[in-house]
Amino acid sequence: MKKKIAILGSTGSIGNNTIKIIENNKKDFEVIFLSTNTNIKKLYDQSVKLKPKAVIIFNQEKFIKYKEKFIKKKIRVFSSFNELKRSIIRKKIDYIMCAISGLEGLDSTINCINSTKNIAIANKESIVCAWSIIEKKLIKNKTNFIPVDSEHFSIWSLLKNEHINKVDKIYITASGGPFLNYKISKLKYVTLKQAINHPNWKMGKKISVDSATLMNKVFEVIEAQRIFNIDIKKFEILIHPNSYIHSIVKFINGQIKILAHDTDMKIPIFNSIYQNQIKKFDNKKVNINLLNKLNLKYVDLKKFSNIKILKKIKNYNTLYETALISANDELVDLFIKNKIKFLDISRNLNKILKTKTFAQLINQKPQHIKEILHLSKEVRLKTRNLCIK
Repeated sequence: MKKKIAILGSTGSIGNNTIKIIENNKKDFEVIFLSTNTNIKKLYDQSVKLKPKAVIIFNQEKFIKYKEKFIKKKIRVFSSFNELKRSIIRKKIDYIMCAISGLEGLDSTINCINSTKNIAIANKESIVCAWSIIEKKLIKNKTNFIPVDSEHFSIWSLLKNEHINKVDKIYITASGGPFLNYKISKLKYVTLKQAINHPNWKMGKKISVDSATLMNKVFEVIEAQRIFNIDIKKFEILIHPNSYIHSIVKFINGQIKILAHDTDMKIPIFNSIYQNQIKKFDNKKVNINLLNKLNLKYVDLKKFSNIKILKKIKNYNTLYETALISANDELVDLFIKNKIKFLDISRNLNKILKTKTFAQLINQKPQHIKEILHLSKEVRLKTRNLCIK
């Protein structure tokens, strides 16, 4: 029987990799829906190849302009997930990949939980800011959650059949990005082109800049704490330039488990889809050269000062994480648009988080999605006003 599968954000990086897996294993899948915000050409090409029952175009202007293009191919078109759910989802889908980036994907991510047996969430913003809300809905709907980031999927795999009380330490690896070997003084002059030139991964501009500042690792540690409910003090970041090892778990009995794989996001995605099934991914041999040159080291906190933010994070959701993510998003956007310098990202982020308005959020738990989204807009506006005068 074919596995019913759907992708929220099929035209992004994670969505594209999921599409490639489906294309290589077409006999295994029935595609229920794909979605995009504005990338109509890619969505159309994906739809012609995979013949989904429906597509979602979230951008209203694009929806109105291009819906006939899909209707001609006998593909139903919707402008929201809830509209699609009411019309075509009669029983739970086997697997939904939620790959819409940013807090814009939070509402759709939460709304689709009761429509699937298994949900893979690649949207770290949703998990960091709203895990307490997501987790309640997962439990209520008996939906199985699968992390998709390579680090979190590897931890998830290493902790299978293990009790969290047995965990002594969890190490999440970071490549160090394009500026690992730069002197701090040289960072004053780096350009956007340099910042997005990641040595190992091909990613979008936003995540590439977060990798250059190591802010992505701050989010990944918070995300891991939420998912696995393990004390945040037990997490540590290690620099691993080759990106071959994705996580290391040390247990109190002295055993250490390591998960390694090539720098290919299709590997965690493939395994999240097939889980316990016997299915071959590739015929590559183990990279002995990389295993002989693991080259792990501790993070230089002077160069990557954002890591210090983790000392403030609690073992449960607060609104502080929304302020953190939203301020960083706005600052990275300003850097991409050449409004601020690279070092201004971290400098201004710390300045914003220390303001009384946002510092006090560390003691406030989020109650609902609207509260998170409203705060996010407020933080982004204040961040922009602070940086552009």
